[in-house]
Amino acid sequence: MRLRSRLGALDRRVFAAVADARLPGLERLLPALSRAADHSLLWAGVAGGCALSGRAPLRRAATRGLLAIGVASPTVNLVCKRFFGRSRPSLEGFPLARLIRVPASTSFPSGHSASAAAFATAVAMEAPLPVAAPVTLLAAAVCFSRVYTGVHYPGDVFAGAGVGVAAGVLTRRLWPAVRLLRAARIRGMAPGNAVNEAEDD
Repeated sequence: MRLRSRLGALDRRVFAAVADARLPGLERLLPALSRAADHSLLWAGVAGGCALSGRAPLRRAATRGLLAIGVASPTVNLVCKRFFGRSRPSLEGFPLARLIRVPASTSFPSGHSASAAAFATAVAMEAPLPVAAPVTLLAAAVCFSRVYTGVHYPGDVFAGAGVGVAAGVLTRRLWPAVRLLRAARIRGMAPGNAVNEAEDD
């Protein structure tokens, strides 16, 4: 109980420092980014762009990203939030100009962070670095925005991101990544036609 109390106090102190911060140039951008990620619309848009690119790796990245969100989002919103039931942070004394609509759901873990991390993790398995890196940075910005706008504690965000990463990794069980198949082929562990079929998607 003592450790839990200390972690809770640290969580609240970090929240207060972030929510009370002044970040010139980001005062409007981060709330807008946070709103854009509502209902995973931001990630659906990124997935749509990848799908329309005409490149097989990006189409696979889009599909895997949405699949990962399909695992992470219900896990957090339908299971974890109901189980833990943590209240949202108190915004008393913090700048209300940055305040976005506070969700009615409980706080732990963060659903936005889970979806962001799930999508970024899944995309990184398929997409080349010039695409995967910006998506990862965008996901990190969404996670940070949830604390900055005052709707989540940092602990909520880290827990949500952890669920998201796990969901992204889990998609390998549901649909092996081409990179994994190629590596297995090199080691003589996978038939060559499996890779060829995957690369022709």
